[in-house]
Amino acid sequence: MKNLIIDATKEEVIFLVITDSQSYNTSYINSRQNFDQFINLLLIFLKKYNLEIENIGKIFVNQGPGKLSSIRTSIAIAKAIALSKNISLYGFNSKDFDGSDYKKILILEKKNKLNKDLIKPYYSS
Repeated sequence: MKNLIIDATKEEVIFLVITDSQSYNTSYINSRQNFDQFINLLLIFLKKYNLEIENIGKIFVNQGPGKLSSIRTSIAIAKAIALSKNISLYGFNSKDFDGSDYKKILILEKKNKLNKDLIKPYYSS
């Protein structure tokens, strides 16, 4: 199963796909210009690694804390994809894992420790 992780809470927007045997990732500067191109950047990332949205089984999106526009954009895109493609959607928080080891997010999901479908953003002040 392919798992898509979206994290726009830090200085970079991170897209990551983790499969049973491989992982693919890319990052972009967390900027207003990239929010306007967010879905295009995601599609470019998927195309680069010959990945199809239809083959994604689960989407994980960081709910924060972070900047309002970053979180709002990433959650909106994740929800839209999940709804349109009937993909399970999970929310996680930055405090749920150690900064860069996103595989821990998959472990938390298996332990039912993540929000499913009801994504609640946490904005920093």
